[in-house]
Amino acid sequence: MPELKAFKDNPEEGRLFHIRIFTAFAIILLLTAGLVVRLVYLQVVGHQMYATKAKENSIKIEPTVAPRGIIYDRRGNVLADNIQTYSLEIIPEQVKDLNDTLTRLRQIISIPDEKIEQFHKLRIRQKKYTSIPILSNITAEELTRFSVARPFFQGVDVRVRQLRNYPFGELTSHVVGYVGRINEEEMKVLPVEEYRGSTFIGKLGIEHSYETELHGKTGYSEIEVNVQGRPLKTLNEVDPVAGANLHLSLDIELQKTAFDALEKYNGAVVAIEIATGGVLTFVSKPGFDPNPFVVGIGAAAYKELQKSQDQPLYNRALRGLYPPGSTIKPFMALAGLENNVVNTRTLLSCPGFYQLPNDSHHYRDWRKGGHGPVNVSEAVTQSCDVYFYRLASMLGIDRMHSFLSQFGFGKRTGIDLTDEKAGLLPSREWKLRRRNQAWFPGETVISGIGQGYNLVTPLQLSRATATLANNGKIVVPRLVERVDPPSLTREVRNPGATTVALQPNNLKTVIDAMINVVHSARGTAQRISGGINYHIAGKTGTAQVINIKQNASYNESQIAFKQRDHALFISFAPAENPKIAVAVIAENGGHGGAVAAPIAAKVIKQYLTGANP
Repeated sequence: MPELKAFKDNPEEGRLFHIRIFTAFAIILLLTAGLVVRLVYLQVVGHQMYATKAKENSIKIEPTVAPRGIIYDRRGNVLADNIQTYSLEIIPEQVKDLNDTLTRLRQIISIPDEKIEQFHKLRIRQKKYTSIPILSNITAEELTRFSVARPFFQGVDVRVRQLRNYPFGELTSHVVGYVGRINEEEMKVLPVEEYRGSTFIGKLGIEHSYETELHGKTGYSEIEVNVQGRPLKTLNEVDPVAGANLHLSLDIELQKTAFDALEKYNGAVVAIEIATGGVLTFVSKPGFDPNPFVVGIGAAAYKELQKSQDQPLYNRALRGLYPPGSTIKPFMALAGLENNVVNTRTLLSCPGFYQLPNDSHHYRDWRKGGHGPVNVSEAVTQSCDVYFYRLASMLGIDRMHSFLSQFGFGKRTGIDLTDEKAGLLPSREWKLRRRNQAWFPGETVISGIGQGYNLVTPLQLSRATATLANNGKIVVPRLVERVDPPSLTREVRNPGATTVALQPNNLKTVIDAMINVVHSARGTAQRISGGINYHIAGKTGTAQVINIKQNASYNESQIAFKQRDHALFISFAPAENPKIAVAVIAENGGHGGAVAAPIAAKVIKQYLTGANP
């Protein structure tokens, strides 16, 4: 049996034991204090924050998108409305295997690759609990097929959505425009509260420039949900406020007449109601069907539009830049009269060409043998080039620029559309600034007949014509005639100067000459004067597309169609009491009197008489 050792009361061991006891107690005390502090923070200091978070977890905010405002023409015809459609949508957070789900869905419903790609882009930008469309406007057959298989697709459902619809398609594509899906850049700048749940935004035309009025105000529902996110009950609802309805000055029947009258020619027809500035027709041909853009046009279809030689996506009425050609001559005639460079008795010789002093270059007249001695009225009526070559040299580019700019040449019109181009009214300062070159006398000469650097848009040309018809009172074109409700009407920008100061006798001389363009035997547009009981004041124009060499002759039949001259015509009627001003550009149409003038005549006749031509 082992020997038992006596117990030793070692002071060192006792001290070590007490230290351990104290340390353990201190740790317990510290942890307890931390627990108490945390409890106080959760119950007192952080109560509001955590209560809010708990509420957010139990209450889901469901946005209610406002119906977009309807767009009407002046007679109440619907140009853009909303139709009820079915949309196949996925909530990513509720789908376990997204790729498998998409694969199985495509076995039931045909979903193009580009729609899958678009879905993934939207999924990245939006919250996981958001319902994201994968196929909009599904057919009744597709709806039936999915409904049968619905129990096997967790997180996939069909929702009723409102889809924008454009009943007149190509006819209003450039003026009404279209809506499309909100992209990333737009998402960054749009007000979050107003665009919660919104998928579409105006991209072009009236849809874009009046986005604020058309969009309305988003509503929402506060829905109590359980831990699985299933809705239990609705706690509160705030109704959306529908977007404002827009009533345009556009007349869709007149628009169709103008569009059809262009026939095989691309171009533009802009008609303005002189008394109000209301735009009656705003045709850019060719157009395109805007409806596919709403849900997302396919890449192949969009590429085809982009590559088309006819450029259907190009808004010719608003952004097309063309030499004004001889349509500038009435304004040049006024410039000469107002600056006392010529008067009604001044005769300038037209031998068929014009030469600057000490220059061998011949600036040719359209009539090979010339017009002989002509006064200002005859020069406008017969469109004598040589007269206006001489007049331009007598005026000089400085006085020409100063006078013509008063009619809005080289400036935006102020129409209620975005991305308008200003055209170009050249000057010494412009050429020096843009090209670092001096201005040459020959450039003044050709500017006198609307060639050279001069460029106008059809809208700008129509506005200048309306101002001329309005005794110099500047007409500001507008498309939106009325906003309903009126409380959402935007403030119209002050256009600045309101009147071009003109001597009544000078104005009468020019307008009488423009009446003779249509109604006299020697007028360049006399073919449209038959069968009407009112006077049209007009001016034909031809704008060169390619330059013709000094001694070469222009033979239209031997020139490719796309290289032929553009045909232009400006007009207003009735001449004695003007109500409508029209500008027409028919690309590669050749002669304004033969092609462009009859188009304007049809528009004028329908507007004044109410009868389709």
